[in-house]
Amino acid sequence: MTLFSKIIAGEIPSYKVAEDDRYYAFLDINPVQPGHTLVIPKREEDYLFDLTDEELGGLMAFAKKVARGIKQATNCRKVGVAVLGLEVNHAHVHLIPITTEGDMDFHKKQSNVPSEEMEAMAEAIKKGII
Repeated sequence: MTLFSKIIAGEIPSYKVAEDDRYYAFLDINPVQPGHTLVIPKREEDYLFDLTDEELGGLMAFAKKVARGIKQATNCRKVGVAVLGLEVNHAHVHLIPITTEGDMDFHKKQSNVPSEEMEAMAEAIKKGII
């Protein structure tokens, strides 16, 4: 069972912003920017491009809804999308609010963001999801 599957199962806490029967979105605990969100399929699959076409399309459609919430909550110019997939063996996409391309710098990850800030951001994103 991957770290992300444990998050989905509620064994590890997360700042959930959205969920349906197939996908789950939650704030990255070491965000590149405030609002940095991970979107994952509930079915464990290591590599994004090993998802079925239906799952991949569904993941991106779900991510699109979450991105609307991020954009509204952060007032960013756009929401950047990154797929790295080396840090956790569970397919996922990073949604990162950006104003410049430099905002996608993964070397600038923040740690120890206060839980109150994370909770407030999660709630703000939830309000913007349509």
